[in-house]
Amino acid sequence: MRSHNGVLETDLGVHDEKLPDGEIRYCYLTPDGKPSPTLRLKPGDQLVIHFMNDLVDLDTTPAIDRALAGAPICTTRTKPDVCESSAMTPVSTNLHFHGLTVPPVCHQDDVLKTSIQPDDKPFEYRLRIPDDAPPGLYWYHPHLHGFSKTQVLGGASGALIIEGIERADATLAGLPERVLVIRDQDLVNPDAPPSKSEPVMSKSQLDNDGDVANSGTGFGKPSKDLSVNFVPVPFPNYPPATLSMKPGERQLWRVLNASAITYLNLALLVRRAPQQIGVVGIDGVPLRFEGSPSPPVQWVNHIGLPPGSRAEFIVEGPPAGEPALLVTRAVDTGPAGENDPNRALLAITARADAPEPQASLPVRVEPLPQPDRPWIGGVAPVRVRKLFFSEQQEKLNDPNSPTKFFLTIDGGTPKPFDPQSDVPDIVVRQGDVEDWIVENRSMELHDFHIHQLHFQLREWSGIAVNEPFLRDTVNVPYYNGRMLAYPSVRLRMDFRDPNIIGTFVYHCHVLEHEDGGMVGRIKVVPGSTATSTTPPNQLNKGEL
Repeated sequence: MRSHNGVLETDLGVHDEKLPDGEIRYCYLTPDGKPSPTLRLKPGDQLVIHFMNDLVDLDTTPAIDRALAGAPICTTRTKPDVCESSAMTPVSTNLHFHGLTVPPVCHQDDVLKTSIQPDDKPFEYRLRIPDDAPPGLYWYHPHLHGFSKTQVLGGASGALIIEGIERADATLAGLPERVLVIRDQDLVNPDAPPSKSEPVMSKSQLDNDGDVANSGTGFGKPSKDLSVNFVPVPFPNYPPATLSMKPGERQLWRVLNASAITYLNLALLVRRAPQQIGVVGIDGVPLRFEGSPSPPVQWVNHIGLPPGSRAEFIVEGPPAGEPALLVTRAVDTGPAGENDPNRALLAITARADAPEPQASLPVRVEPLPQPDRPWIGGVAPVRVRKLFFSEQQEKLNDPNSPTKFFLTIDGGTPKPFDPQSDVPDIVVRQGDVEDWIVENRSMELHDFHIHQLHFQLREWSGIAVNEPFLRDTVNVPYYNGRMLAYPSVRLRMDFRDPNIIGTFVYHCHVLEHEDGGMVGRIKVVPGSTATSTTPPNQLNKGEL
């Protein structure tokens, strides 16, 4: 769906359905029945969504009770304000526009208070894409604390594209483009024996969350199945989705990991050999943007995508008659993590008569204007903060008990996120630049994400890295119990954009961790406001 005359306006509903095997699926639908449309806008455009919650409680509410739920009653009740209700039920929902630098307020991108119920009238989301928005791949999905994993795992997600990536690199002009949304879901064949093509494995173990635990081998039953544009690629044989392209043809692929918990490590194989792919954008931002010294294209033979992350890259069609595969290689999620093994995703056939993709980049290119602000990597931070991921069994002497998840400011006591609190964990002044050191004190991989802004990765466990581009999600490596120090990442956080003034969240984007409490609340105040950033006993070295 494309904007016209500066506006993209649409009705959109969210629906759920229980399948014969008991699995509950979620889907966004337009009035004419199109699922999860890709929304395409330009900088400066208005996005208007008339959003309808059509969810029903398929697990707990008998059909007769659901029918009576809308019947008149004899008492008058004040209906909660959608913008203030904070209701968290199986049939509550909202929308988050992942990666966009837009105000974190109701009717735009608030996820802390906004909660839409099935009996609410259509709720209007109305937001303006900033004039200086990075051109690239973003996405929309529900972000209701406690239920985000259920709804995203069920399929509630869609791509959103800010047009103009060719303006950051003129060599992209005219390329055909494809949008590939990779989602995870509960296993279609949970009781199937492993494929005979895999090595013999010991029996799969379950982690504390009930998912298949990391085997550490790259093989075995996965925690979740994957799909490509809603085409399932199920365990154990992983029959891939398919596409065809002309031999040697260059295309721009925009790939979104819309999984709730599954990490990806993508590679394009021809005759089992990894091919070079030309990465031009990460998490919605071109590599060369806002003064970044990065080359516009970086050629690699694989790329990791944690849940919520996106990559845009150039691929070349295989030679005629040569089959190719897009695969995800195994991701080591740690001793306490889920199993994300090697598996095929997409089979590519090279044919001279292959149809063209639905979309292509413009041929005529107007370069992006010069940035108004200095490159973030060259700006000294005004303070340094330290945060850490940690986990704890609810029953300390029971290794099979559920897990509590925490994201804590160093010096504080770990505690789960309180969605009813209005007290921010961190207060930042708009206009500041900070460094955050995020440690992982648990034995599984975590995926740090912050709303409303992007950051630059500076260090990996204390070692400087050369990554002159921006992200909004990043892996934080796990602790193995033998390391002398907890693994960490150091991030250059950019709070200079005035659109981000307000209160929003940072969290682990493995959504069962987010739902379980691995979240923090941050408040960005106007630049003219004096602020104490954290309680005095929690200040870190380098803080002002």
